[in-house]
Amino acid sequence: MTLAIIPARAGSKGIKNKNLALLHNKPLLYYTINAAKNSKYVDKIVLSSDGNDILEYGKTQGVDVLKRPKELALDDTTSDKVVLHTLSFYKDYENIVLLQPTSPLRTNVHIDEAFLKFKNENSNALISVVECDNKILKAFTDDNGNLKGICNNKYPFMPRQKLPKTYMSNGAIYIVKSNLFLNNPTFLQEKTSCYIMDEKASLDIDSEKDLNKVERIIKGFIV
Repeated sequence: MTLAIIPARAGSKGIKNKNLALLHNKPLLYYTINAAKNSKYVDKIVLSSDGNDILEYGKTQGVDVLKRPKELALDDTTSDKVVLHTLSFYKDYENIVLLQPTSPLRTNVHIDEAFLKFKNENSNALISVVECDNKILKAFTDDNGNLKGICNNKYPFMPRQKLPKTYMSNGAIYIVKSNLFLNNPTFLQEKTSCYIMDEKASLDIDSEKDLNKVERIIKGFIV
């Protein structure tokens, strides 16, 4: 059994009431709820929020809602604390899928492909990623006046074409076995797979500019 957790706090700085901001005439939250509802592998969806308006909207969409205490809805509240709070109420699920509502172009197809990869590779966890510039591998750190390569002392002097590919978490999909998460609350478990998404599907809503860009993509103005 798989539980999808959608964390949607009420406070936001870049966009007021971001999770309910309209995107193509629907609240931003709609797209993640819809993706989870259409996934073949999600058995239950719970919306975690401190905002009554968000929770009421979740009810209209037919998902479970869980009121989150204010101390778990601060700017520095981490996802692991939200997941642990949710798991204290939902105990009988083998796998957890965390879906942040700021990734509206992540669809049920992405969720299903990621979950299938998670199962087929017998992974303990999976994180969705997008390829990023591997130039970061050529960086240095200053260790008390001693310059060192950020990964090793070989990469800073290698041609970029010979460096390994690098990836960033895009915040769209996190999957983990719940028993392992309870013992070690992180999505980066031993044997964590990656699910690579393209730049468009990886777009994360943080500002009005982001919202407008995704609106144009949905309308077909940006291919």
